[in-house]
Amino acid sequence: MNGASDAAMGRAPAGLSVMDATMVLVGVVIGIGIFGFPPLVAQHAGSEAAYIALWCAGGFVMLIGALCYGELGSAYPGAGGEYLYLTRAWGQRVGLMFAWARCTVIQTGAIAVVAFIYGDYAQRLAPLGTHGPALHAAISVAALTALNVAGTRYSKRLQWTFTMLTLAALAAVLIASLSATGSSPLRGGEPTPLTGNPAGLMGMGMVFVLLTYGGWNEAAYLSGELREPARNMSRVLLIGTAIVTGAYVLINLALLQIFGLQGLRDTPALGADVMQLAAGPYAAALLSLTICATALSTINGTIITGARVYCALGRDVPRLRPLAAWSARNDTPAVALLAQGAITLALVALGAFSQNSVQTMVAYTAPVFWIFMLLVAGSVWRLRRLDPDRPRPFRVPLYPLPPALLALACAGLVYSSAVYAGAGALIGLAVLAAGLPMLRLLKPDPARR
Repeated sequence: MNGASDAAMGRAPAGLSVMDATMVLVGVVIGIGIFGFPPLVAQHAGSEAAYIALWCAGGFVMLIGALCYGELGSAYPGAGGEYLYLTRAWGQRVGLMFAWARCTVIQTGAIAVVAFIYGDYAQRLAPLGTHGPALHAAISVAALTALNVAGTRYSKRLQWTFTMLTLAALAAVLIASLSATGSSPLRGGEPTPLTGNPAGLMGMGMVFVLLTYGGWNEAAYLSGELREPARNMSRVLLIGTAIVTGAYVLINLALLQIFGLQGLRDTPALGADVMQLAAGPYAAALLSLTICATALSTINGTIITGARVYCALGRDVPRLRPLAAWSARNDTPAVALLAQGAITLALVALGAFSQNSVQTMVAYTAPVFWIFMLLVAGSVWRLRRLDPDRPRPFRVPLYPLPPALLALACAGLVYSSAVYAGAGALIGLAVLAAGLPMLRLLKPDPARR
């Protein structure tokens, strides 16, 4: 179908080539997590081989997940993403529960996770005492929320300034790792044997790995603008997954060479440590500053997109209508932003008093996130049955194997994160459960059904 026909039907013209779409996918996936999660993965891996195996397995899950999202996105290209798929497949109540979970657990927890990664690096540049990382995290959330309340045009300028810094910082760490030859003073001794259930430890390690691979669900939004999606979508996903997985495995092999498994477990800011070894304290400070800017970019972008979910919930649920309020003066959803900021700051306060703030926030979000990801995997099968005549420009190859494998992986991650992640996971599940009785009180607006 040509571009004119696409425009007439209200769709964007199919202008993305295979490499265009591949670069979009790679750019979305590779982000700030690679500077924060490798030590947490190492803490759940019993050996260097197991550590690298986790990163390879993460690439496989990314591939099957992206295949499933590619089909859903090509069949239902409208805005809404998971909210749209879950509502169509499982009903409006499941869709509303996802919106509740995204507002109170998933999105706010994700902002808090990145804020703590930012705090770990900012603490090196400007120490603020024992709870310095948490204070830096809170300041970043409050300041960026205020910036967005003041007006979207300001936040867009900030986002544009920081967009390309992630890849620059990643390249610097990789080059520094390769140049730091010989015996490394950062290398730890023999790794301490891990205690606990090996399967549970590996499962939690996968939770952190897949957070680093986060963003592959954005493949759902590529299919509508890709040339010949039936033929090219699988190429985009295969090439994109190979690039991301290859980059992550190379980086982690380099990190093992520098730190060893035990040293990697013990470092709070691996990028800065690598740069200090390779190029001295000034380079380490410069990279820390770059990573801080990159983290602020991620926080800012997540605040922007997250607030729009509150608006959607406010439009669909009459008793939450204030969340849908839009400030005409500043062109921004001020009430939604403030609500999101308040919940995120409460989570930062929770993480401040835990032994590992990032790990606590991941535990808070992980079980809830993977529950809904499991339902999304099931949506591929269910929507094929409920809506068999729907055009699907891209169809999952080897169906039904990829959705089944994704569902099994999600079920395992729900179990591992709920059983082995500690109190944070229970709090997240409790917040999700708190939304169940609200479904009877907050009935959707019949006019929007």
